[in-house]
Amino acid sequence: MPCRLLFFLKCWGIVGVTPALRITPMNSLIVKYLITALMVVVISELAKRSDRLGALVASLPLVTVLTLVWLYIEQQPAAKIANHAWYTFWYVLPTLPMFLFFPMMMQRFGFWLSLLASCVLTFICFVGLAAVLKRFGVELW
Repeated sequence: MPCRLLFFLKCWGIVGVTPALRITPMNSLIVKYLITALMVVVISELAKRSDRLGALVASLPLVTVLTLVWLYIEQQPAAKIANHAWYTFWYVLPTLPMFLFFPMMMQRFGFWLSLLASCVLTFICFVGLAAVLKRFGVELW
């Protein structure tokens, strides 16, 4: 187990500092799941209390930042971490129309149909953006 992960977990009080402590890859994976799940729960609970605050926190790139941290802790090459941030930027763009389309659709067609249509719209926007960006040398797939 990389020492960065052990240091991170110790600093945040997630694990003790006993020398007998062994962090296995499975334990590391469980910690990632728990932290990520906690983020989803906190954001959904915030959204129940305040639409605006929940949306603000949900719009923050928390998952991306957490992923960058995990990649760094796991001692991935700097180029891999940088590429993750680079591609995340391009993958976020085609999702933006969904956030305008979904509320309008939901009023007329209900939640599930609107969600499905929004996912289809996002896919179409992604394919379109990928085709445009390919002309400028950016390969998304």
